[in-house]
Amino acid sequence: MKAQVNEIKISYKGGVKSKNWIQVSTSAQAAEVLFENWDKRTMELQESFKIVLLNNSNKVKGICQISQGGIAGTLVDMRIIFATVLKSLSVGLILAHNHPSGKLEPSKADIKLTNKIKKAASVFDIRLLDHLIFAPDGDYYSFSDNGIL
Repeated sequence: MKAQVNEIKISYKGGVKSKNWIQVSTSAQAAEVLFENWDKRTMELQESFKIVLLNNSNKVKGICQISQGGIAGTLVDMRIIFATVLKSLSVGLILAHNHPSGKLEPSKADIKLTNKIKKAASVFDIRLLDHLIFAPDGDYYSFSDNGIL
């Protein structure tokens, strides 16, 4: 009897051709792409954590939601982040989450998580370009712009 195993895949939904991928070079561009692709109906209700996957030219390969939680937080599993990044052969990464309260300042937990992800990314030669925190109205806070990345 042959051993049978499941195949694990990552897929792209939408079929945007690579020549049409959006290039991001500023936090404002990244924020625009993310906010346009966020479910506005849930931004005031619960916290979500997403990643933007980038190629070597900082073009957006895709956005992946890593977790969705409660009113005051969401659990972020680094193994899921890096499984997605590595499987998609991405070399750049932007982190993003929302604060349903509208408060844009990062918490100590936000800063600690960002530093932990940055350290792990460096092991794989993956560039962590930014971490954006969104308010429900689209305002955002950029770790990179504020010099804490």
